Amino acid sequence: MGYINESVIYNIYPLGFCGAPKENDFKQEYRLDKIYGWIDNMKSMSVNALVFNPVFESSKHGYDTIDYKKIDCRLGDNESFKKICKTLHDNGIKVLLDGVFNHVGRDFFAFKDVQQNRENSRYASWFENVNFWNNSPYNDGFSYEGWAGHYDLVKLNLHNDEVVNYLLDCARFWIDEFDIDGLRLDAADCIDIEFFKKLKNVCKEKKPDFWLYGEITHGDYNRWANPEVLDSVTNYECYKGIYSSHNDHNYFEIAHSLNRQFGNGGIYRNIYTYNFVDNHDVNRVASMLKDKNHLNNVYTMMYTMPGVPSIYYGSEFGIEGMRTAHSDYELRPCLDLDSIPNPNYGLLEHIKKLGVVRLALEALKYGDFENINIQNEKLVYRRRTDNQTVFVAFNLTDHVDRIGFDTGCNAKLTDVLNDNEVFDVNGYYEIEMQPYQSRILVVNDGSFKIDFNADNTKCKEVEVTETPANEEVAAETENCCEKNSDNAESENNVREIKPGIYRHYKGGEYEVINFATHSETSEKLVIYRNLHNTSEVWARPEKMFAEKVNVDGRETDRFTFIG
Repeated sequence: MGYINESVIYNIYPLGFCGAPKENDFKQEYRLDKIYGWIDNMKSMSVNALVFNPVFESSKHGYDTIDYKKIDCRLGDNESFKKICKTLHDNGIKVLLDGVFNHVGRDFFAFKDVQQNRENSRYASWFENVNFWNNSPYNDGFSYEGWAGHYDLVKLNLHNDEVVNYLLDCARFWIDEFDIDGLRLDAADCIDIEFFKKLKNVCKEKKPDFWLYGEITHGDYNRWANPEVLDSVTNYECYKGIYSSHNDHNYFEIAHSLNRQFGNGGIYRNIYTYNFVDNHDVNRVASMLKDKNHLNNVYTMMYTMPGVPSIYYGSEFGIEGMRTAHSDYELRPCLDLDSIPNPNYGLLEHIKKLGVVRLALEALKYGDFENINIQNEKLVYRRRTDNQTVFVAFNLTDHVDRIGFDTGCNAKLTDVLNDNEVFDVNGYYEIEMQPYQSRILVVNDGSFKIDFNADNTKCKEVEVTETPANEEVAAETENCCEKNSDNAESENNVREIKPGIYRHYKGGEYEVINFATHSETSEKLVIYRNLHNTSEVWARPEKMFAEKVNVDGRETDRFTFIG
């Protein structure tokens, strides 16, 4: 099945993420080097695959390609992107690009040749429905097919062998040049299936575990995701069902979709779908939910359903964004980690836990699916392999409630999402659920638990082997990651932590209320609560609480005492 079963995906729309000009000014900048400062954030969520939406030279938004073999100058150049890909790989993060093969921009070389040479252009057959007896909305003196009526997006003729070979050569180039690991196929439902078959052969020949998934908004996913065509598709059916079922307090809706897709006899049991709750084309899930208390359950569901979970940049902080009648730019903001608007750090911590849990549990990555108890406001489903059984339970009400289900065993259930709490069960069991709570319950003998204290977030130092054209960018690149230091504080020289109010380096405020000793390791723990949501109480090793972190090349305390 390849690496994707063992993955948590992060998705970035680079032009928006970097704050690039909306129209290409063709000035060379290295804005995408900003990604170095986000690697630790990704790794803290157990992210090990990154999908970049368009990075190649375009006129405006990335989907109007000018040059498939050149990184957009607003983001960097080919050499700077090579280094980005290498650094991501060095940090255990696969790289997937957005393959926009359905259409190009009006500044694409072959279309410019048609504009200049009309009937005499050798590229006239490269585009769909070119007619030199008609005119276009741009007054070209000829007409052509624009994708979905957008004439700035010129539809390619994928029945033309020259076009197909050109695009396949571009895919080979990306693998050879940047060592990419997969492709998102834009507007896949508009593209000739035969082209995808050829693309798959080319990519798999280069890299057997190369992963191809298509953007499919409707229709039978089996048409595109099968052994001959693509590996997977975007799961738009469940994207809608997840937030809608929470808004309507109707878990029957999403339970029906999950069973239809992945249950016994499910139509997509053989497809490892690309799962998401928002992306660059749809409203942020925090804006779509009527009650933001449901955010944690929404993400628990996405992480525990069959398929691979994907986080759209910034949504781990619960940021909002709604598309307008004329623009998607509100969905694609420029973000900096030290100034996230109204960050929901509680959600971020929940997503961090989900990443650890997903990668630790075989049943979540490979198991079958079955609904166990469906109610309007409560739900239990099971994921199971031959080696492991996991129950996932949800309560979307605003009060403490109980839900019963047949565990089918005489054993223990360990809730790895909630402090490894253990329950003794014998067949049918009723479990108590806190308001808006989800539980991930592993069947075991009582010895199973997940350690969330392991810190595997340090970004590996970037090696600069050449002098970049922009010296300031080189300096930022060298200092972007936390470096291991021989003179770092030792365990016996930890900054003293005392009760009081502290500000996290990302802006949240917390109160240290007590201290504890870890029962297994005797490590000293700091007990603290979120001042903006006092029901959130956390424990963190004192050494980690007191340590320094690197922010934009500057060392600062992880938590600063303020009173």
